[in-house]
Amino acid sequence: MRVLTLFFLVFFSQFLTAQKEIDSLLLVLDKTMENRNEYDLQKELHINNLVDLLKDESLTLEQIYHINNNIIYEYESYSFDETLSYIEQNISIANNLKNQLFIDESRLNLAKLLASSGRDKEAYDILNDIDRVHLDDKLLNSYYNNYKKVYLDLSFYSLANENKEKYSNYYKAYTDSLFNRLDPSTEEYLAIVETKFRDNRQLLESLKVNSRRLAMTNMGTRTYSLVTFERSLSYELELNTVEQKKQLILSAISDIQAAVKDNASLTTLALLLFEENDIDRAHKYINFSFEDANFYNSRLRFIIISNILPVITKAYQERSEIQRAKLQNLLIAISILGVILLLTVFYIFQQVKRLSRARNELLQVNEQLNKLNIKLNSTNKKLEKLNEDLSESSLVKEHYIGTFLSIQSNYIDKLDAYRKMVKRHITTKKVADLFEKTKSKQLIDDELKLFYKNFDDTFLHIYPNFVEKLNELLIDEGKITPKNKGFLNTELRIFALVRLGITDSSKIAKLLRYSVNTIYNYRVKVKNNAAVPRDNFENEVMKIGASKK
Repeated sequence: MRVLTLFFLVFFSQFLTAQKEIDSLLLVLDKTMENRNEYDLQKELHINNLVDLLKDESLTLEQIYHINNNIIYEYESYSFDETLSYIEQNISIANNLKNQLFIDESRLNLAKLLASSGRDKEAYDILNDIDRVHLDDKLLNSYYNNYKKVYLDLSFYSLANENKEKYSNYYKAYTDSLFNRLDPSTEEYLAIVETKFRDNRQLLESLKVNSRRLAMTNMGTRTYSLVTFERSLSYELELNTVEQKKQLILSAISDIQAAVKDNASLTTLALLLFEENDIDRAHKYINFSFEDANFYNSRLRFIIISNILPVITKAYQERSEIQRAKLQNLLIAISILGVILLLTVFYIFQQVKRLSRARNELLQVNEQLNKLNIKLNSTNKKLEKLNEDLSESSLVKEHYIGTFLSIQSNYIDKLDAYRKMVKRHITTKKVADLFEKTKSKQLIDDELKLFYKNFDDTFLHIYPNFVEKLNELLIDEGKITPKNKGFLNTELRIFALVRLGITDSSKIAKLLRYSVNTIYNYRVKVKNNAAVPRDNFENEVMKIGASKK
């Protein structure tokens, strides 16, 4: 019994120590997140210094090519679009120089970028076009590594067991080819060894190899972020949640310090915290990850986050509603106490008036009333604070609508990109029977109509009197009447977004699929018909209230 008690005390003490360390690391992570702009600025300053080198007009094409390679390395985890732009520049330079080494190297860089962003089919096509036989020996590692990444993704995301097994075999084959070429002392070699141990559930050996990799890198680098993330995978398989969280936090801190926008640690940590019912942090972290994915323009990260964000946001909003209900009950209780207090004051005043007419007694009554007034002022301040909290809860709802609209709009962009991609493949006679289906933009038109309908339904549910209130701000000749009840027209949608706090014309244009000039003209047209001062029109729109249910 004593041994059992001692074991329990030791275990409990270790648990408390580990939890205290996690709490401290979370505070460090929160502080690091607050300083994200500073780390991004350092990254951009370093990149700009490299870009400035290109201004030298005496540079040869070979020198420009090598400078571009350095810029590509800096951008590849920071901005997909910029990385793609410089890779395409290098492909053009390589072709102009007719330098096969440069051509192959640039195409391998392109394949790596596409594979890392979830565009495995495009990456595979590029790799398949590279002549393996005549490939320079120093590019073979990159060649094998890219194929390894492509087949790993295909085996992971494939739903058919036959294809999954086939892709898995290809992955193992390219991994072995790469493994046999690597120096055993390199980090890349150790990474493969660690993965093999982990895949075989030899977790202790996997962690030992990972420790060797950690000793070779430092916090604030891409390598450190990757090594700690992979360490968390081993702890996950061990069901050691505390250590898993610790490694994910360290990886997330390193990602931010290294300005790595194409990251996975914070998203995984958000999901883990959500499962532990830490809704506030989970909501904060998943939104931070969404901002990074949006900045980087990562299709793969968008898909992953889009599956998690609505769940966490819903839980966050439900909890906010519960808090709002508690605040309302507290407000009612305080109001009742206030009434009781007023009645008590009245009773005391009457009693004092009956008992004494003397001036000294009246002065005492006045002093008592002053004290009661101080208490009432304190109560009023508490009521004002409660009202502010209720207003913040309403802002959460408005913020959710804005986020929802952004996701819907981005989804339409993805559908359009998918339609164009399919059309290109059909044009090359790969899938002839699908060619006719991609000629029409009906899919995008339908999705756009659905987007408008969802927006109209959601907005009018919260602001049912919006059209009526907006028309009160317009002269009779300028009043706006929708063709169909329950739907908004373009002018109304523009000012609906203004009511939600989205006032930038470029953002409104992106959401509604119009040009910036069109949005600007609509806004000017409506404001020209304002019954209130034109410069104050949009401020009056912002005051239109939501439905009080």
